[in-house]
Amino acid sequence: MSVSSAKKKNPRGRRGMSGASETSTRVCDHEGCEEPGKFRAPKAPDVLDDYFWFCQQHVREYNLKWNFFDGTTEAELNAQQTKDRVWERQTRKMGDPETRAWARLGIEDPHQVLGNNSTQNPGRRNAGKRLPPTERRAIEILEVRDSSTKTEVRKAYKALIKVLHPDMNGGDRSQEEQLQLVVWAWEQLKDSRNFRD
Repeated sequence: MSVSSAKKKNPRGRRGMSGASETSTRVCDHEGCEEPGKFRAPKAPDVLDDYFWFCQQHVREYNLKWNFFDGTTEAELNAQQTKDRVWERQTRKMGDPETRAWARLGIEDPHQVLGNNSTQNPGRRNAGKRLPPTERRAIEILEVRDSSTKTEVRKAYKALIKVLHPDMNGGDRSQEEQLQLVVWAWEQLKDSRNFRD
């Protein structure tokens, strides 16, 4: 069975090109009219799913008098136009998520990015050289900077040895663990290519 033949057999609720409901058995809702009511018209702007049923002549008259915005104030009309611009979907304010994102970075005014702060990278300022973790730990133990030369690292190593070695501090062995750390740190840095001679 084809679709078109099925529609012919079940004519429920069909409307022609003119908008007339061909299967309607209603009488025109206009006072004194006995014509069949084949054309529907909404009863009120706020009740669009309840209809009057008119004949063709009376639906034309009704449509000429119909005003969806009848009785609305100018403010209500503007509010409806604003809703219609976005298909009656609520939209979020554009500024709120962006403002929160800038606040997470510690910037109150997002335009500061284009000003004096544009060339500064606060994350890299204190990082210094990229060193392997063992060398980074070694410079912390020897208490030198990552920009130090090998000569400065050697001087720091020798100064710590004089303080921590038992032969230099009257046989005190309480600092042997620290001494071992200092020796380990020097072993990590003495052949490193990351420090100039």
